[in-house]
Amino acid sequence: MSRTAPFARLRKDGFQALWFLLPSAAGFALFYLAPFLLGLYESFTDGALAGKFVGFRNYAELLDSESFLKAAGNTLIFAGIGVPLLIALSLTLALLLNRPLYARGWLRSSIMLPLVVPVASVVTVWQLFFDWNGTLNAWLHQLGKERIDWLQSNGSMSVIVAMFVWKNAGYNMVLFLAGLQSIPKDYYETASIEGAGRFRQFRTITLVYLTPTMFFVLLISIVNSFKVFRETYLLAGDYPYDRLYMLQHYMNNMFYVLDVQKLTAAAVLMVGCIVLLAMGLLRIERRFRDNTE
Repeated sequence: MSRTAPFARLRKDGFQALWFLLPSAAGFALFYLAPFLLGLYESFTDGALAGKFVGFRNYAELLDSESFLKAAGNTLIFAGIGVPLLIALSLTLALLLNRPLYARGWLRSSIMLPLVVPVASVVTVWQLFFDWNGTLNAWLHQLGKERIDWLQSNGSMSVIVAMFVWKNAGYNMVLFLAGLQSIPKDYYETASIEGAGRFRQFRTITLVYLTPTMFFVLLISIVNSFKVFRETYLLAGDYPYDRLYMLQHYMNNMFYVLDVQKLTAAAVLMVGCIVLLAMGLLRIERRFRDNTE
């Protein structure tokens, strides 16, 4: 066989792969990449279409805006609280449902149910529960406590965090279950024979081999936390209580007043923040994998 035959086969397979990827790549370039690049350009101008280049003036004004800083701070606080709670809950559920339990299939389906329920229906249920005349305040009234306007109080962030965790726990649980079931059972049997307890097995086997899945779930959860807009918009409107004012609220309001420059600058900063977080997580995961190998 000729030495060039494998390379010719590889080149042929590569061209075939490119043909299959071409429709998706074209759609991504047309509907995502091109609008983002156009928005990036607009963020450096003083007006739409025929605007003049003004450098970083829009970004400087953005960083001096109290409403933007409030939205960015609330988004970071929300991610800092919601993501760890989501990871902890979904991992706990995955560990429980990875064991033989009664009605395990029914439990998995019920936890996954929030993913298939429309967001408007989810918000309606939460409004009925946390409204001034809702279920939670009715329970508090029966216990002799005062009613609380949950969506107009400092506890409003907790409502959104609880909704975020409740809605996304099922998806993360499935990812963790896939990672757990890929760990060979021989490792646990060997560790048990050598006298390792459950906690040591979890620390030295489960967490180590679940690390790639953990980083992926963490990255997906962070991205989803930056996109929590529909829930808060339907729950509290355009201008919610200060604790609920997120980055996408700010960008949505800039769109209403046609301030394209502030809108695109805020979007670029948010994308840059997500990209930096993703690069940092991937670098940490790569270093951890090299150390374990």
